[in-house]
Amino acid sequence: MTAKIQLIGVKKRFGPKVVLDGIDLTIEKGSSLVVIGGSGTGKSVMIKSVLGILTPDEGTILVDGQDVTHLRGAARDPVMKKFGMLFQGAALFDSLPVWENVAFGLIQGRGMARAKAKDVAIQKLAKVGLSEDVAYLSPAELSGGMQKRVGLARAIAADPEIIFFDEPTTGLDPIMADVINELIVSTVKDVGATTLSITHDMASARKISDHIAMIYQGRIIWSGPTSQIDHSGNPYVDQFIHGRAEGPIKMAVKA
Repeated sequence: MTAKIQLIGVKKRFGPKVVLDGIDLTIEKGSSLVVIGGSGTGKSVMIKSVLGILTPDEGTILVDGQDVTHLRGAARDPVMKKFGMLFQGAALFDSLPVWENVAFGLIQGRGMARAKAKDVAIQKLAKVGLSEDVAYLSPAELSGGMQKRVGLARAIAADPEIIFFDEPTTGLDPIMADVINELIVSTVKDVGATTLSITHDMASARKISDHIAMIYQGRIIWSGPTSQIDHSGNPYVDQFIHGRAEGPIKMAVKA
């Protein structure tokens, strides 16, 4: 069976700094993969490379078996329609009401009539537990948790085949983070999407994934079913998931 997303030997550097150093990763259709790793390990660069925001220096990126590594402009549009994205910090447009934030891709990207797009937006808001009156508020009137829900509604607005989650629980208290994790699991099942998430929140990683991979120094150093993460036998993974200062991962601390 063709993998939904496959990265083969993907490399990316910025000047002398090597960020991705030969990433190999396979995401099967319908699976939920979480990539863990510390800040600056290349998680976001990897996602941006799949989305075509960045072009790898070497390697190949396949989506449904199609090589999308160097697709640009109009040639990339059909591929991009497969994706939804929940950005870190929700990334809502302050100048637009909530419903228009949710419907943005439908109106701007797909040319859907505003009235129809508004109906879809209200349906999707309901799926993430927000009532219709929220649709007319501005993002500034919402709590962090509500903003995250609106971001999730926008991510699923067009019933995407693939959803990316970028640090979905950052900035939320533990209870709200768990609510968002539960919503992610239920909405992803609802739309039948394949998901790729990046996080350093292990509670979130365990809850929303069926597979976990760890990135360190630009490479995938371990991957496997979520159920095996506590028995990985990898000292880097072990240190990271338990949040220990002591171990093979050395943090640069400026005096």
